[in-house]
Amino acid sequence: MKVVVDTNVFIGACLGQGACRAVIAACLEERLLPLMGVALFAEYEDVLGRTELFARSRLNAAERAELLDIFLATCCWTRIYYGWRPNLRDEGDNHLVELAVAGGAEYIVTRNLRDVASMELLFPGLKAVFPETLCKEMKL
Repeated sequence: MKVVVDTNVFIGACLGQGACRAVIAACLEERLLPLMGVALFAEYEDVLGRTELFARSRLNAAERAELLDIFLATCCWTRIYYGWRPNLRDEGDNHLVELAVAGGAEYIVTRNLRDVASMELLFPGLKAVFPETLCKEMKL
């Protein structure tokens, strides 16, 4: 099953949050196929560079970088050829929907559901869900 894993879910996994950790584990175990694009990759790198976010992390910077490298190795790199502009509340999140549509993802997994679920364009077969919801649906 193809998914787009928002940056906040990966960060949650680094901080030891259960459902986020389960989603990333399912990707690493190849039970989920995460899609990755240029904009999402840049966002991952940017956020991982913010050391203040990880004051409570059980992983140090080197371990977080290694986890990202392993995660990226499981990702299906996807080019976005068409900008749909779903007009999310946070325009900076439009790339998540565009990546999901370009790669045929069934889910966008995010902790920021309020902004992502408010898209004006609707795409059949694409749902934005919390990590906890995906864990229940997939029995992760």
